[in-house]
Amino acid sequence: MARFVLSLHSAPSDHDATQRLIKFADACLSLGHQIDALFLYQHGVFHASEQLSLACDELPINSLWQQLYNRGVNLMLCVTAAEKRGLDINNTGVFTVAGLAEFAMLASDADKWVQFK
Repeated sequence: MARFVLSLHSAPSDHDATQRLIKFADACLSLGHQIDALFLYQHGVFHASEQLSLACDELPINSLWQQLYNRGVNLMLCVTAAEKRGLDINNTGVFTVAGLAEFAMLASDADKWVQFK
């Protein structure tokens, strides 16, 4: 089976990119593939904000990330992108703070890197 690394570059308000990523990840895992990491980059780092609060009729992003985490997916966010956008890197929920070098190493070891923008 294939090993994937996923990256999300869009903000939580872009439900389309988030839904595509979640559906893709679910399909991969259901088919027995492995997701080595999901990396939040650029505006995607806002997904890890503890301040993220969405209306009850919107996509339940926090619970979707928790579900992926519970399935063993390594959830990461770019420390530089987070700091640049004023996020508290000490409160990122299920996401681990990482650098681009760590992401690059994971992506180079994976069979496929898939971006969601």
